[in-house]
Formats: sequence, C-alpha cells, structure tokens
Amino acid sequence: MASPAPIPAPTRESAGPRARSAVPVLAYCGILMAVMQTVVVPLLPDLPRLTGASPAAVSWMVTASLLSGAVLTPVLGRAGDMYGKRRVLLLSFALMAAGSVICALTSEIGVLIAARALQGAASSVVPLSISILRDELPPERRGSAVALMSSTVGIGAALGLPAAAMVVQYADWHTMFWVTAVLGATGVALIRWAVPQSPVRESGRFDVTGALGLAAGLICLLLAVSQGGQWGWGSAGVVGLFLGAAVLLGLWWWQQLRAERPLVDLRLVSRPRVGLSHVAALLTGFAFYANSLVTAQLVQAPEASGYGLGLSIVQTGLCLLPGGVIMLLFSPLSARISAARGPRVTLALGAAVIAGGYAVRIADSRDLWMIMVGAAVVATGTTLAYSALPALILHAVPAGQTASANGVNVLMRTIGQAVSSAAVAAVLVHHTSLVGGAPVPTLHGYLLAFAMAGAIALAACAVALTIPGDPEPDGTPPARDRTPAVGDEAMEGA
Repeated sequence: MASPAPIPAPTRESAGPRARSAVPVLAYCGILMAVMQTVVVPLLPDLPRLTGASPAAVSWMVTASLLSGAVLTPVLGRAGDMYGKRRVLLLSFALMAAGSVICALTSEIGVLIAARALQGAASSVVPLSISILRDELPPERRGSAVALMSSTVGIGAALGLPAAAMVVQYADWHTMFWVTAVLGATGVALIRWAVPQSPVRESGRFDVTGALGLAAGLICLLLAVSQGGQWGWGSAGVVGLFLGAAVLLGLWWWQQLRAERPLVDLRLVSRPRVGLSHVAALLTGFAFYANSLVTAQLVQAPEASGYGLGLSIVQTGLCLLPGGVIMLLFSPLSARISAARGPRVTLALGAAVIAGGYAVRIADSRDLWMIMVGAAVVATGTTLAYSALPALILHAVPAGQTASANGVNVLMRTIGQAVSSAAVAAVLVHHTSLVGGAPVPTLHGYLLAFAMAGAIALAACAVALTIPGDPEPDGTPPARDRTPAVGDEAMEGA
C-alpha cells in the first residue's frame, strides 16, 4: 500500500475565520444529512394518496436512500482518500441537493424513488468529514471535533422528524424538499468557503471491480433484510437474495485480497482493533435504531390499546427532540472520557448505558415522562458509543485510509440499523391485538423489542471490552496515553 502524503501541522496563519468555521460547517452538513434521511417518515402514511402509488412502492422512498447510502459510503470514502476528501464531500452534498430539487418538482413515485437514491450519497458526509478533521486539526482539538461530528447523526434525526411533521401538517408536502434543497445548496457553498482541501492522498487506481462487487453484494443483502417481512422470509425472492449476497460478497472478499489497490484493505480489517470496532458498530447500530422505531410507534398507539398515548406525529417528534439535544451536549464529555481512559472504555460505557436505558423502558412504558427518560438514557449511551467508534478507527489505520475505514464503519452501523428494523417489525407483527378492528402491537411486543435491543447493547459492550489497545500505525501510543483533548474547543475555536 502506498504511503500517504505527510500531514502538515496546523499553523497560526491558517486559523482565520474560514479555518475556524470548518468544524461548525462540517457539523451542519452531518446534521442536514440525518435530517434528509428522516424527512420522509411523516409523509409515508399519506404518500399513497398523494402519489397514486401502492404502500409497497411508497416504502421504497426509505429503502432507496438506505441502499444507496450503504453502497456509496465506503465507495465515496475510498474515492475521498484517493482524489481528495473535500472534492468528494462537495459531490455527495451536491447529489443530495439535486435529489431534493427533483423530489420538490414531481409526484411520480418512480422519479421520487430515484431522487431519494441520489440523496443517499450524503451518507458519506460523516466519514469524509472525520477524515478531514484528522488531517487538519491538532491532536488536542481532534477528539472533541470527531465526537461532535459523530453525534450529528442522532442530532439531525431528532430535529428532522418534528420539523418535517410540521411542514407536512401546515404546508404542501413538496415544501419540505424545497427547504432541504436550499439547505443543501447552502451546505455546498459553505464547504467551498470553509473546508480546506486535505493534502493526504492515497496513490494508485480506483478499484472499480471491487466497488461494483461490493455494491451488488450489499444490494442483495439489504434488500433481503429490508423487504423480508413484506415478501416473506421463506419466499424464493428473499432466500435467493441472501444466497446471492453470500456468493457475491464471498467473491468480492477473494478479489479484494488479490487486488493491488483494494477498495477495502481486508488485511487492515483483520486487525482486532479494526475488525472488532466494526462488529461493535453493527451491534450498536442495531441497539440505537430500535429506540427511535419503537418509541415513535408506542406513543402514537391509540389510547384504547390500554398503553398508547395517541400522540400526533408532531408531538411524537417533540418527544424525541430531547435525545438530539442530549447528543449535542454529551459529545464533549465523550471526547473527555476517550482522552482520559481510551475510546474502547467509552464505547463499552456507551453500550452499557444503552442497555440501562432499555431497562428503564421495560420498567415503565406507560407514562410519557418515563418513556422520555428511557429514550434520553439510550440517546446518552448512543452519544458515547458513536463518538468512540471513529476514534478507535483513527487510532488504528493509516492517515491515507481514514475516510474509507470510517466509511466501512458507518456501513456496519447502517446494516445494524436495517437488521434492527426488520427484527423489531418481526417481533411486533407476531404480538398484536385488535383495537377498533385494526391490528395494533401489544405492550408485551414492545417490551420484547426493548429486551432484544438491550441484549444486543450488552453484546456490543462485551465486544468493546475485547478490543485491544493497539498503538497507532505511526507508532504513537493509544489515545489514553496522550495529552487529553479539550472537550469544548472544537465548538469554540475550530
């Protein structure tokens, strides 16, 4: 593997207004990416009427962005390592803005689905931004900035749902996409103004064969996971997709081990510090996503169910909003813990806190204030875990592979979320009762979903504790042996 260009030390001359704006701009982009992923959720019940399409077709408004994001995140991460992170970041954000414009101009379901696939390219924003932060920031400010960047996923999701619900309730549904288009165009302009072009590059040719093989394998895998409940887990289509995924990903693995410049350096992934971090990311993604899925359905369940609160989608979004605020406030704390004790400890602590949050949910899921407390505890644990994951990657891979390695880590979170969605749906479908003639999940079903997510969180904690404290590739000691990061400096002076 070719050695990356050396990272120049940040200088005082580069600390002007534009340089100080880089971290806030990248955080804005991360939040907007997460908002983009959630804005269609309030629309789903009404889209069949608004577009004249079937509910099955409408569900692809979510599936399309999930698939494209999962496929493009590692691909664009690798492209950023080779051709420039800022350049690829601009491309991904421009594709998101273009998708928003197309959605705002049409009501044709096929075009809407294609546009949502374009928007999925923005999923690469977080790994690309983390790589830029590694290249540009001094070590004492890097930890808090990376923690903030990691938290933007939860912050944007918490902000996006109530905001989109209010737009849907009080304005034409196309307005929502015009708003995200304007915000996306603003993000492109801000990136061009504030984000520097990183000098750290990997040489060689882009692995087109590897990119196509990974894309084909992931599409088969995620299609089977996301559509299994609807098509039937034993149906020929789902079984065929799983078999196709196994074959394609197996061939892709074989090709990657033999490629001169692979898309994903599997020898690097085989290092326990990197590979176990990816496993922990998958498990944490599963545990985190169940909180949002189940909470939204639980509080909207009719009061006649005996446990539901009958809240509107706007009220539901407001219930989830404190979780986003918590993620913003706790990201500096995560950086401090990682600096003092190491990101491995932070990850294990975060996973344990997530499990504790689900214990609260199991203890009481009838009172609104207890539901919000349990969801807030899960959000706190997610902040700690999600902030620690990229720190583990940064300490374990060469600078020239930061974006691609973090892209794989984000991919594992995405797969975990997709599996979580399918698993929660399967549990709730098998535990329903009739309320007003309509099937509604029982409280027991929700509690089983909480128990399942809590158990997965404990598994993530166990995996985190097995991650070794390897030194960084350049020979420097692990994070806990270096000067602690200043938790608030990334937001104050970056």
